[in-house]
Amino acid sequence: MPDPARSQPHVMVVDDEEHITELLAMALGYNGFDVERIATGRAALEAVARRPPDLLILDVMLTDIDGFEVARRLRQREGAATAVPIIFLTARDTTADKVEGLRLGSDDYVTKPFSIEELIERVKAVLRRAGAHGPGERKLSYADLELDEDTRDVWRAGRLVELTPTEYRLLHYLLTNARRVLTRDQILEHVWDYTFAGNASVLETYISYLRHKIDDADPPLIHTVRGVGYSLRLPPDRDR
Repeated sequence: MPDPARSQPHVMVVDDEEHITELLAMALGYNGFDVERIATGRAALEAVARRPPDLLILDVMLTDIDGFEVARRLRQREGAATAVPIIFLTARDTTADKVEGLRLGSDDYVTKPFSIEELIERVKAVLRRAGAHGPGERKLSYADLELDEDTRDVWRAGRLVELTPTEYRLLHYLLTNARRVLTRDQILEHVWDYTFAGNASVLETYISYLRHKIDDADPPLIHTVRGVGYSLRLPPDRDR
């Protein structure tokens, strides 16, 4: 099974006010983004050419080249740089400025002062529209079983499966350890956060619930390993 982990989305923040780039770097970094801080328009053009980011947060009122001109030059370039999503960040909130930003192919326009929480959600939304992924936005899969960690949706053979929160946590732990044999104590500790003093009846009950919902399609994926615990895997004759 391929490693489902993906690298951190790379966000470039371009603003000549150091306290703003520092604040955004801290907030975005805390939310799992790889942040590059740039202070001028020329430096931004060079940095994008060197390593195109997944998203560009671009101040309009820069000291050397304004953000609109930076975006204009980026859009004129050929190659991957032209596809970089842009969120303009500015104190200029006139309709004319917003229209100019949209005309240059921006994906969003945020005016100062702004809410950090709102900006982070806008970053995630733009990345989703662009086909990229924010941190934590990934799917786990094994055989024809899929789990979306962002929406918490689960599919088996293309069919949406309704799970309770506990069933979801149990399946998530089995799926992140697909093909491994997990002991009853390991599962109880990770899913319920404590050990049930040797009483595994609750685990057996929820395994039964999951089998009813997940393994009504062929082949069965949840297997009992006698005397040890459980494993999510294909039957031996299909696990190639």
